[in-house]
Amino acid sequence: MKTKLILKSGTALVSIALLMFASCKKDKAEEDRDGTSAVEYAMADAAFGDVASISDEAYDGSLESYRVIGGGAEKVMTTCATISFDTTVTPKTLTVDFGTSDCLCNDGNYRRGKIIVSWNLPYRDSGSSHSITFDNYFVNYNQLLGTKTVVNNGRNSAGKLSYTVTVNGSIVWDPQYFGGGGTSTYTSTRTRVWTTGEGTATWLDDVYHISGSASGTTRAGSSYTMLVTTPLKKEIGFKHLTGGILEFTPAGKYTRTIDYGYVNGLRDALAKVTINAYVFTIQLK
Repeated sequence: MKTKLILKSGTALVSIALLMFASCKKDKAEEDRDGTSAVEYAMADAAFGDVASISDEAYDGSLESYRVIGGGAEKVMTTCATISFDTTVTPKTLTVDFGTSDCLCNDGNYRRGKIIVSWNLPYRDSGSSHSITFDNYFVNYNQLLGTKTVVNNGRNSAGKLSYTVTVNGSIVWDPQYFGGGGTSTYTSTRTRVWTTGEGTATWLDDVYHISGSASGTTRAGSSYTMLVTTPLKKEIGFKHLTGGILEFTPAGKYTRTIDYGYVNGLRDALAKVTINAYVFTIQLK
């Protein structure tokens, strides 16, 4: 049986960024070429989802297995990350410290600073609450601010564990690497149902169904919204979403509808996109 701390993996929807290229393919969508909000949303979604995976690895694994390069393709920590627990306080805390210099991790991303997790009860216990905060934490030179919270709602009518995951955060973009810097905001509220893999020892067979919404503003002050219209299927052992539909709407632009399971829900890198009645396929990255 697993002893997980928080949810594995985010729903990093980097594929949305590709819509900036597709939107200019048809005459009626000629005026809808801007992909800035999609890119910034995708990067924020990935970054805040990523901290949950890191925290789980720190909690579930031994210190040595999660700090050493070569511990497996799914590991993100390196020799510059240290892990510490404080179970003498309430709530208990876990700190993952990447140090004060940018550290190249096994997933190809640079990190520095601390991820701090506090919790009152084990992840599987109904009513448990896990909160993630940051202390000068940077990913690829961009600083993450805010809080991510995971609350165990108990079992739903189908007997599956259900969690409410909320993020209220922002990103301070590095001016050297991201065109003048600036700050964007990101908030989301999602329900994640643990549908498969709860009773096994490995997390690679876990499957979550995810619903909910997100919103934010870009560095330029443009707003956007995201709504899951059909629950997204996240198989933890696979890089991309394999099912579900969401709608992404930049302010003043056409809604982008993305279907991740249109090819019979196969494990592939394809998604179907609809913008203003035009339909095409994109390759996920």
